[in-house]
Amino acid sequence: MSRPHSDANSGPSRDGQANPGVTPLPASGEQLAASLTPANITGVILAGGQARRMGGVDKGLVMLNEVPLIAHVLARLTPQVGELLINANRSHQEYAVYGHPLVEDREAGYHGPLMGMASALAAAHTEWVMVVACDVPHLPNDLVDTLSVALIDHANGDRLAGYRVQGDDTSAEPALLAVAADAERYHPVICLLHRGLLPSLEAALAAGERKIDRWFAQHVWLTVQAGKAEDFANLNTLDECRAMESGPH
Repeated sequence: MSRPHSDANSGPSRDGQANPGVTPLPASGEQLAASLTPANITGVILAGGQARRMGGVDKGLVMLNEVPLIAHVLARLTPQVGELLINANRSHQEYAVYGHPLVEDREAGYHGPLMGMASALAAAHTEWVMVVACDVPHLPNDLVDTLSVALIDHANGDRLAGYRVQGDDTSAEPALLAVAADAERYHPVICLLHRGLLPSLEAALAAGERKIDRWFAQHVWLTVQAGKAEDFANLNTLDECRAMESGPH
């Protein structure tokens, strides 16, 4: 295991200045496809919430089959991306032992997953960022590849089965955001997005926006069937954790 570290070297980054500058958007479908390689994707695990329905405990450290939830998610996501960040607003020593950079929200006060996403986008050093929640322990092992293929397919003007286009599909704008879905619903905190969307996200947050769906609606984006409902089952209560322990996984 590598030595625990963070973007700021001396502690978790909060100011988002670790990787300043605006990442240019892909100029063509070919450029988008060339950029969507695992080495050019940073995985981000959102573990910075309050977990009110779990009594305020740090959800990422809640045990599932005697293993912290964060460890389950890391095991699924790490092989799919080039590097990985953990968005955490507390329990920094506990998260640091996993050897990945820690990123605090850019504003204190628990402003929700959009703030965690913006903080991670600002800290990432790759063009693409794969965001997942810390309470989804059974993520598909091919999640990143499935979302990447859908984005490339859309950028090339194809319309293969497996995803739906949301927003104004008559525009020439390629989709730079793909959201995981099962057969019944999509999961907004499990998404692959281009770092060039950061200015749009920052503007939305500055305007007081905290709803993920409303920010998504400002863009062309894809919902991609990337697994079954049980693959994206998230845990909001301790009772749900115990029930999952006795389940088929």
